[in-house]
This record gives sequence, structure tokens and C-alpha cells, in this order.
Amino acid sequence: MTGADGLVGNALRRIAPHNTIYVNREDADLADFQQTMTLLVAESPTHVIHLAAVVGGIGGNLMHSGEFFRENILINTNVLECARIAGVTNLVSFMSTCVFPDAAPYPLSVENLHDGPPHPSNFGYAYAKRMLEVQSRAYRAQWGMNYSVLVPTNIFGPHDNWSLDEGHVIPSLIHKAYIAKVESSPLYVWGSGQPLREFIYSEDVARLALWAASNYSSPEPLILTSGVETSIREVVDTIAGIMELKSPVEFDSTKPEGQFRKPSNPKPLEILLPDFHFTPVLTGLEKTVDWFESNYPNVRM
Repeated sequence: MTGADGLVGNALRRIAPHNTIYVNREDADLADFQQTMTLLVAESPTHVIHLAAVVGGIGGNLMHSGEFFRENILINTNVLECARIAGVTNLVSFMSTCVFPDAAPYPLSVENLHDGPPHPSNFGYAYAKRMLEVQSRAYRAQWGMNYSVLVPTNIFGPHDNWSLDEGHVIPSLIHKAYIAKVESSPLYVWGSGQPLREFIYSEDVARLALWAASNYSSPEPLILTSGVETSIREVVDTIAGIMELKSPVEFDSTKPEGQFRKPSNPKPLEILLPDFHFTPVLTGLEKTVDWFESNYPNVRM
């Protein structure tokens, strides 16, 4: 498993088989071909869950679009090519729903993946991630590799990146709310709070990743979603309630907030796993806030 110290990687550590190999930045720089090749030849895995990526929220994507494109292109190209050479039979990679075209019809479906440019707020990251689907499909066509792609919606949970400026929406909001509570200061939120997102708890993604590594063999990317949309304002109110925040909440509509909504199609996953139950957003937020408060300030930022 690459990206083992990240959000989903840590969730997988809690449920993965005992013989799982966990790879993080200290083991190899996956943007370096030779380091990646040496690692995969030495470990000789048969299955790989590829999670490693350079990621961020709206702020991070706007500030580092070139870096996000370059690093993710290198990481993904090296991992898939070295896995092929090393004889990896099953490889599951991760994209994100932010890779879909800005003007894609709703609900988002994989057949529209390459029909137009992504939202300008994250175009560098999105284009790099799209190439995972292209490379996996090309390797399947030429060499018969069982390389597949999963497309989770907005993941959240313990062990996230809690950066105030560059993190994703939920960890950034939890961190800001915590500071507002400690300092008895207002909680400032980017945007109007009206945009809608489909959130998925990290342990749910981990369970689906393990299933896919051994059971999913389709060339079509698979979207991981419950199909339930939650507004940013609802998330803010829920976090404030869990933390018992007394400070006022102020939404700044002059700040960017990305696409208004991007609902995705849950039907393909429902057909494959009709009995799978997603963790409710409220339950996931309670667990995530509890973990953050228990581990702060020793969290990733």
C-alpha cells in the first residue's frame, strides 16, 4: 500500500490483513523512478492499493497547481510502470470526483470523465489524476494488467491533513472551530456555506479499497459514494454543535468555494455491493472531532 501514513492509509492499517506492506515517504520517493522500482522489486507484492498523492483543498490547489500536477504525474506514472515490471497482478488507484469536467451533467458518471476541462480551482491536480485512468486503461489494453481506478467523493476522518490554509474542507473547519473555541473568537468560513458535497468516512473507503483489490476487475472507474449530499453550512453547524462552540460563525462570500454541487452516480456501486452501509456523516464527524481533540496539537498540518 502506498500513501500508508495518509487519511485512508491509516484507516486501512486498522482493518487490513496482517501481511500488508505499508509504504510511506520514508521508504521511497515515488516521484523518483529508481527508488520506486527498487522498492517494488524488493517487496514483490501481488496486489497494490495506490493511495500516495500530493493533495490539498481549494487554497492548496490554487497556490500549488504546478507542483500538484508535476508531483502527481510523476508518482502515478512511476508506481504503475514499476508495478508492471515487478509483476504486480492487481493494482487499485485512487482518483477524486474533482477530476470530472466542470460542466459535466449530473449525476457524475464515469462515461463523462474526459468530456471537458475540470474546475479551474484544481485543474493541475485534476488533470494529473485523470491520467491514472488513462494509464490504467492503456496497460490493461497492451499488457492485460488488472489495474483499476476508484473515485471516492470527499473523504474525511482521523489522520487527515489539518492545515488551516491548504487542507480539505472538513479538517480545516474542525481545526478552525477548535481554535475559535479555545480563543473565544469568531469562526470564519470561506464561501457562503451553500455548496453541497458528498462526504465519505475514511474507514468506509478503506473497506471498499480492500474489497476492490481482490474483487474489482472492471476497466471502468468505480465511484465510491452514498449519494447523500450535505451542505457546507450543515457541516459547520454540526462541527460547532459537537464541539459546543459558543463563538459566532461568519461566512465570507468573497472567498472561493469551488463548484456549487457535484453529485455522483451511486448506482454502479449499489449493484456490486447492495448490502454495504456507509457511516452517516454525523457519526463520522463525531469520531473525527473526538480524534482531533484527543491528538491536538500532534496532528499532520
